[in-house]
Amino acid sequence: MKGERADCGVLLGEMAGSSPRFYSPAQSQYPTPSTPFSSYSISSTTWSPRPTLHLCNLIFRSLAFLFSSVSAISLAATSPHKKKGEAMYCFGVTILAFVYSFFQLFNGLFDIVHKGLLFSDLVSDYLNFVLDHLLCYLLISSSSVSVPTIHQIENASPIWKATIVSVSMSFVASLLFVACSLLSGYKLCKRII
Repeated sequence: MKGERADCGVLLGEMAGSSPRFYSPAQSQYPTPSTPFSSYSISSTTWSPRPTLHLCNLIFRSLAFLFSSVSAISLAATSPHKKKGEAMYCFGVTILAFVYSFFQLFNGLFDIVHKGLLFSDLVSDYLNFVLDHLLCYLLISSSSVSVPTIHQIENASPIWKATIVSVSMSFVASLLFVACSLLSGYKLCKRII
């Protein structure tokens, strides 16, 4: 009987094309819960933070695009001859934030679809870090300059309502650009280290 098991083990090993191993009926009789997962290695299931950071960055950029466009549209919808200089400054900065966030959103989606970058990683990280911080500063300064304009304009006029909407949306967009600048700073620090 032992000879038959040895022959069976040799035959199983030869049929599989590997070294001979002996068959034990007790091994296959009671499978353990880890048996179906034994073919997976731990190294193949490692978690990478890159997709999560990339997704968060795209969400923040798309929200910044949305809020900066609402801010620009609210000022563009009013009559141009009643606008103050401060409101025009806020309009110009929100248009700049709108264009920049659209470009960054396009760059992120291009990276997902074509698995490549428009710029190299090094140039992209430095450029994102500098421009995100610059737009944070410009949006905060345009919001703070436009607040006194709200008090100078008569209440319940269309430009007054548009300026309030524009300043509030510009402030929210600046908070989103702060989040984007923190993510770009994190990516840049990871690159330098």
